[in-house]
Amino acid sequence: MSGGRLLLGATPLGQPSDASARLRAALASADVVAAEDTRRVRALATALDVRMAGKVVSLFDQNESTRAPVLIEEMKSGATVLVVTDAGMPLISDPGYRLVSGCVEAGVPVTCLPGPSAVTTALAVSGLPSDRFCFEGFAPRRGRRAWFAALAVEQRTCVFFESPRRLAELLGEAADALGDDRRAVVCRELTKTHEEIVRGTLGELAEWAADGVLGRSPWCWPGRCPRPTSPRWWVRCRSLPPTACGSRMPARRSWRRIPAHRRGASSTRPS
Repeated sequence: MSGGRLLLGATPLGQPSDASARLRAALASADVVAAEDTRRVRALATALDVRMAGKVVSLFDQNESTRAPVLIEEMKSGATVLVVTDAGMPLISDPGYRLVSGCVEAGVPVTCLPGPSAVTTALAVSGLPSDRFCFEGFAPRRGRRAWFAALAVEQRTCVFFESPRRLAELLGEAADALGDDRRAVVCRELTKTHEEIVRGTLGELAEWAADGVLGRSPWCWPGRCPRPTSPRWWVRCRSLPPTACGSRMPARRSWRRIPAHRRGASSTRPS
């Protein structure tokens, strides 16, 4: 082995200026940049005014098992490989574990370039006890009864991720399983322009989420949606909650036309 190594680079959650000086230098000098989304890392480099001299390859959940051995061989030959994900620290509910594990087995040095993490950022602003906590990753979509049973006896603050589209359902189930008086915090768009931190009890947050304020994707239809659209087409407004429908005009690219077999005049949500 002749000096090859793996660098794990934490990327900004939203503000490019949060990038560390070490990440900027690594983006410019790495022989290979392995990114969860190559388009996003190129956009980040542009925002940071950094020219990536090395080649850029994809590294995501579906290709990591096949990509890792190739990258390890390159590092054995002396290459420096930088791993970045879309936002935050690699491996934390993001790709990178298989590659790091393979490097450890192969004796390839692994270095972390510390920086932003959604987990610790959310914990820090939550106002909940932070001296002891656990991270649960993404909330399970199945087997939640057992998961909630384990959380019911957990004494530490629990941090987990959930999709905005499933959060209302999850909060309702959590209030039923854990008690609607338990303190909780919802954080979204951390460090970004529209950062939102909502604190309350599980019962209050479940009610808040059920009101449609999470930016879920509602179905709008002619006669109910004030936005000017052809009455022949259903329009799905990906970015607007029902209460805001018509008050903010989304970009045209966020709309999609619904196939003919799903059109109709009914005021019920399409199946």
